[in-house]
Amino acid sequence: MPYQIAVPEAAQSFPCRDDQTVLGAMIQAGAAAVQVGCRSGGCGVCRVQVLEGRYETGTMSHAQVSEIDRAQGIVLSCQLFPRSDLSLRALGRPLGEGCNGATVSLLRSVAASSCRAA
Repeated sequence: MPYQIAVPEAAQSFPCRDDQTVLGAMIQAGAAAVQVGCRSGGCGVCRVQVLEGRYETGTMSHAQVSEIDRAQGIVLSCQLFPRSDLSLRALGRPLGEGCNGATVSLLRSVAASSCRAA
């Protein structure tokens, strides 16, 4: 049975199984309560604070989530697995802040449906 994930500030809630990430469940449900970044625990765009509930996490970048953050319930939703219903506060970061980014100055057509950054 899925758990309910609530993000009161965004007035949204959605179901999440214990074998899927909160971010993945949010995307699947068509909700937009948390920003979406790299989806692999490295960029920090999907930072949330767990206000209520039990959870486990996958691997998260220490540059994005410190031990002090973890102690305060701050985690990355792309690595957050619920073990009960959760209540979250979206923290996020602007896309690009704290990320390794790049500027694309030229796109070259490789095939009819793909391009390559040059």
